[in-house]
Amino acid sequence: MKSEEPAVGTAPSGDLHHDLDKLRQDVASLKDSLARVAFGATAQAADAVRGAGQSATSQVGATASGLMDTGSDLAASAKDQALTLASQLEATARRNPLGAIGGALLVGIVLGMMSRGR
Repeated sequence: MKSEEPAVGTAPSGDLHHDLDKLRQDVASLKDSLARVAFGATAQAADAVRGAGQSATSQVGATASGLMDTGSDLAASAKDQALTLASQLEATARRNPLGAIGGALLVGIVLGMMSRGR
């Protein structure tokens, strides 16, 4: 009675097919896992970029709003100072009309001389 055993280094063909199928399944599973990891990393990167963009937009908006408020405050302050100066000049002209006329004449002469020299 001779039993037929496979020679050393060879495997029955059924085991080889089974091992190849198992290897194919493992490779397919690995491919799916890598695709999920890559998709997750891409989604996280997109969320990070989106968050950074929104943060920068809100900071720029806040800065622009602050500059606009500061500019508005400066304009209001300049308007108030101009009105104060005008009211002071008017009060001075009412108290001393001849002095106001003399001052206006002097300013006119100085401006005329400056423009004539050029």
